[in-house]
Amino acid sequence: MATTEERMKILQMIQEGKISAEDGAKLLSALTSSAARNKPRRPPMPTSPGRRGVAKWLRVRVTDMRTGKSKVNVNLPISLLEAGMSIAGHFADDINVDDIMTAISDAIDENMTGKIIDVVDGEDGEHVEIFID
Repeated sequence: MATTEERMKILQMIQEGKISAEDGAKLLSALTSSAARNKPRRPPMPTSPGRRGVAKWLRVRVTDMRTGKSKVNVNLPISLLEAGMSIAGHFADDINVDDIMTAISDAIDENMTGKIIDVVDGEDGEHVEIFID
């Protein structure tokens, strides 16, 4: 996005009568669209086929350690992973989508399969497992 300083300068020019409000709006719009075009984009997830031409899947399993019951069991094709992570990022501010995408992308690039993440959260009593197969 455009910097605050650039926006303030345009607003000041409007206030001083150097430009019209309409011209100022056009300048602000141009700044915003220019910044959007220059924004760095996350590299796309690899879509190469897995074993024997079968698409790879990301499987996420969260188990309640107290009851042993499955709380979450999600199977997501790798080709849809980026969209899924983007959606997840909108619902949880504490999720760093870029770091997760990079870690999973690295695992895929290295042709890793099986369990790639195994975390036990003793405080919440959850066991989180992430697989690629």
